[in-house]
Amino acid sequence: MIGAASALQQGNPTPVMPTASRDIIVSNTLGLHARPAMQFVDLANQFRSRVTVSKGGEEPYSADGKSVMQMIILAATQGTPLKILADGDDADQAVEKLAQLFEDKFGEE
Repeated sequence: MIGAASALQQGNPTPVMPTASRDIIVSNTLGLHARPAMQFVDLANQFRSRVTVSKGGEEPYSADGKSVMQMIILAATQGTPLKILADGDDADQAVEKLAQLFEDKFGEE
């Protein structure tokens, strides 16, 4: 915090947090229903980074990746394209591990 305050006093912008993102496709047959949403949220909460999952298309929506209800509201069925975005010191690791859940079809198949 001292470093950020010092940077502001010197006229420098606030340090930017590292970000990472990955585009994925929901590939498991049942989509992002309650169980995989909970798996995703449980894993996302292991990271310090802020995690957001966005769905484009006709009904775009961005969900807090650390909220089960918001993840379920995505209504991401099989074939739905999503973007996982993380902001924070462990953003790369968070996106890598969270994308792996989708690649592994949440262990359902």
